[in-house]
Amino acid sequence: MRVQSELVRLKTRIEMSMKSVSALAATMSLAAFLLPAAASAQAPEGVTFHKDIVPILQRSCQNCHRPEGVAPMSLVTYEEAAPFAGLIEYKTGLRDKAGAMPPYYLEKDIGIQDYKDDPSLSDEELAKISAWARSGAPEGNPADAPPALVFETGAVWTAGEPDLIVRSEDITVLGTAPDWWGDIPRIAIPIEEDRYVSSVEIIEVNDLNTSGLAAGTVGGRNIVHHMIWSTQVLDENLSAVEGEPQIPWPVHEIARNPDIFDPDSGRLLKKGSYVVSDSVHLHSTGVDTTGHLLIGFRFHPVGYEPKYRPALIGLGNGVDISITGNEDGQELHAYAVLEQHTKVVTFEPHLHAPGERMCLEAIWGYTVETLSCVGYDHNWVRGYTYADHTAPLLPKGTVLHIVGYMNNTRTNPNVPDSRNWQGSGNRSVTNMFIDLGMRVSLSEEQFLEEMRVRRETLNLGPNDHQIGCPLCLAPLVAPLDEAPAAAEVASSQGD
Repeated sequence: MRVQSELVRLKTRIEMSMKSVSALAATMSLAAFLLPAAASAQAPEGVTFHKDIVPILQRSCQNCHRPEGVAPMSLVTYEEAAPFAGLIEYKTGLRDKAGAMPPYYLEKDIGIQDYKDDPSLSDEELAKISAWARSGAPEGNPADAPPALVFETGAVWTAGEPDLIVRSEDITVLGTAPDWWGDIPRIAIPIEEDRYVSSVEIIEVNDLNTSGLAAGTVGGRNIVHHMIWSTQVLDENLSAVEGEPQIPWPVHEIARNPDIFDPDSGRLLKKGSYVVSDSVHLHSTGVDTTGHLLIGFRFHPVGYEPKYRPALIGLGNGVDISITGNEDGQELHAYAVLEQHTKVVTFEPHLHAPGERMCLEAIWGYTVETLSCVGYDHNWVRGYTYADHTAPLLPKGTVLHIVGYMNNTRTNPNVPDSRNWQGSGNRSVTNMFIDLGMRVSLSEEQFLEEMRVRRETLNLGPNDHQIGCPLCLAPLVAPLDEAPAAAEVASSQGD
């Protein structure tokens, strides 16, 4: 009985302690994260800033977190980074949730995991950051650090220096101005011959002084919210030349990462083309700001010809969106049937403020397979480009299915007033639900060849499983004996 009573008292003390801890956690402010966490957890031996943390910051953080960068604080030197050790641990630990740093929200426990230009952190890197923050942010030996990165002033091209850069005219948005939608002057593209583009990246450059800004979203540092644009050959009067098609390009949005086209499906940029847009959305930073856009094109080699055509597939719902006020866990669904064999090049969720997550599924026969799930943050629009050996290869007849997860409650900081019902619309206080990802169409022969290369590249066997390629293993599981089949056909024809 004494043992039992002691256990009861111990259980009561534990429950009281847990309640105290929960209450304390609930009252912690963000300021608590600005200092290194308490050193209650022992760091693995030898974890220091220069040896372990600098390589992570250089790969995934310093492009933005540097002097004159777009991020709120520089994380280049120890003196700059150490005061934010706890905040770094917290933000990187969010991983695939809104607010996570780096802003790349791929979920690591489901679907395809190999992508191009993936800056997300591994479990080992997250553990190093946590250990460093919780052990008092030790500096270590500066000689252990890799050479410091050298940043050019102005624009930083995350996918490498472009082959051609075109510049928009300056745009001024007053600090008190309301949002504005409209067109911008045509932008001439100075090329002497048609070229195919391998990737495109758009950067805003403005005169906003960010040196004194310690907080705020990336949206508060830009005046161009988005631009829907195309290129078109125009005459001397800036009118479209008859017979010349208008070439659409991926939508530019705040903080968007570069768009990398499939290696066998470059986008055509024609001689005499102009950048054309009648759908630019401008908004105020809170102070008078003048800026412009730089569009960086990277070309395929001269003589390159694409193998595949872009597949224009509408996958989304902008008609009957209905999001209830003060409710979490709401779902949106949209479907599209593939009419041709298709390679999925990128997955790009587009939601608005209540959006927290989107998943892409492929339904083939009785198989329902999740290709990707990613978190969503309306402040950072991300496109996820599949690696060449993981891009889904889907036969015609496959159903693509996207699921959006919406949180319209006060726990979502992007929602201005969670009491309101929200429906479809262009404004941030209304909603969209689209996968803007890029895809290409394949002929029967191209589809079979892509799957053959995939089997060889990954050394697939009959008992392996390849996410996103439901027919990749079919020849290994049920091989066809071509010789007897040919003889049977000949016999049936009376030869």
